[in-house]
Amino acid sequence: MQLGKINKLTVDRITKFGTYLKDDNNDEVLLPDDYDGEVNLDDEIEVFIYLNNKEEYVATTNFPKVTLNRFAYLEVTDVNNIGAFINIGIEKELLIPYSEQTEEMYVGNSYLIFMYLDEETNRLVGSCKENDFVFFDEIDIERGDEVDLILYRNTENGMNAIVNNLYKGLIFTSDIHKKIKEGDNIKGYVKNVRDDGKIDLVLEPIGYKKSIDNSNDSILKKLKENDGKLFVTDKSSPEEIKKHFGLSKKAFKRSLGNLYKQKVIIILEDCIKLAE
Repeated sequence: MQLGKINKLTVDRITKFGTYLKDDNNDEVLLPDDYDGEVNLDDEIEVFIYLNNKEEYVATTNFPKVTLNRFAYLEVTDVNNIGAFINIGIEKELLIPYSEQTEEMYVGNSYLIFMYLDEETNRLVGSCKENDFVFFDEIDIERGDEVDLILYRNTENGMNAIVNNLYKGLIFTSDIHKKIKEGDNIKGYVKNVRDDGKIDLVLEPIGYKKSIDNSNDSILKKLKENDGKLFVTDKSSPEEIKKHFGLSKKAFKRSLGNLYKQKVIIILEDCIKLAE
């Protein structure tokens, strides 16, 4: 069985202390009696394995917010003389030692962390040093690919993101046309893979057709929500367009032209309308 991961184990015996589960090597772990599901001998159950305060392996059916060798953006619940503690959604919190912190951490604030196994102590530990756990070479994605993002630090240049749990990327401020925030788990698209191994990202699909389709959907959705009429045109300010549709003015104008050519909308002096 693997510490820090979701394991599929078999019910071996049921006692007054809880249910003992075993893996293919006949190694056992206790699922305490607070488990509220019904179990029978030889049932297979998916559980998360961690060390309790007595350094014993224990199982839980409550899946955590982060597992071994993965990133997550989580909240600090306590800080003491050995480090900060992060709520990962199970009974035991995850320690971020001072040696693995990149800034002072405060209770109530959230941070990007990576869960790893300390081989010396065999304990699950968290780290804020994201550069130690991402790859800057042999990048296995390319321009236009859809990717999974964890947003984690907003800077003057833009929003930093972890890409596919493997790489480090940036969405430049000029490419942000909708509301996003630190901690969001969203889809993004590769704009460029740089020579230094960092990745430039955008929030809309790369390429004319995909971009047009998404922009069209945004405009039509807003029109339908507003009885088929909106007092926004291609002469509106970029700020107003972004507020209504989450699009840049360039993308908005391109999509308006496309919808007009398809005779889906009517463009008037002060508004746009769905065609009847």
